[in-house]
Amino acid sequence: MYDPVERRNFYGRVHGKTLRASQKTYLEEDLGRLSLPGVVRDENPDRAPIDLTRFGGKPLWLEIGFGGGEHLVHMAATYPEIGIIGCEPFVNGIAMLLGKIRAAGVENLAIHPGDVRDLFDVLPAASIAKAFLNYPDPWPKARHHRRRFVTPDYLAGLARVLQPGAEFRVATDIPDYVRQTLEEVPQAGFTLLDQGDQPWSDWISTRYEQKALREGRPPHYLTFRRNA
Repeated sequence: MYDPVERRNFYGRVHGKTLRASQKTYLEEDLGRLSLPGVVRDENPDRAPIDLTRFGGKPLWLEIGFGGGEHLVHMAATYPEIGIIGCEPFVNGIAMLLGKIRAAGVENLAIHPGDVRDLFDVLPAASIAKAFLNYPDPWPKARHHRRRFVTPDYLAGLARVLQPGAEFRVATDIPDYVRQTLEEVPQAGFTLLDQGDQPWSDWISTRYEQKALREGRPPHYLTFRRNA
């Protein structure tokens, strides 16, 4: 069972190299209007469900850790009939995404610039129709595997907000991440539908995938369904 907690440890980068002037402008001018209000505890200490009427009743998708934003913007442009939420704590990635949003002119998306578990706390139950986890932080050291997304704390929150029958896609180039995904995700209430080296028909290769290919790490794609 998913049980929101008051404080959590967060691991991983929040800031990277110095932002360009244009990226600072994107953050100043665009982040506020694209961010979902009521996600962080200071704005919503009672953890009440957030208002999603900005999406006009469209089916909602969620991308967990959107990196540089290529996949998120691609999906928003490809499927204007849906709304999509992207979650990412890394400021440089957020700035890159905002630039791509301006270039593509997409409007059917929103952002949470922080820990996805805070978003899980306040999304209405069974509100998400599809979720994506693309090239998550691998945390390669064994003592850090508990920090991976495919662990009970994260997966319980994801299971709570996904609709029965919702699709959950995972892309990674780390064999041990595949192993842990196959072990942990079914235990959280999911059924494996497919896995292998062939991407989905609407996939767009991201900067992280291209880096993996250059370094000789083949991608692996997994598709799960949320059980009823």
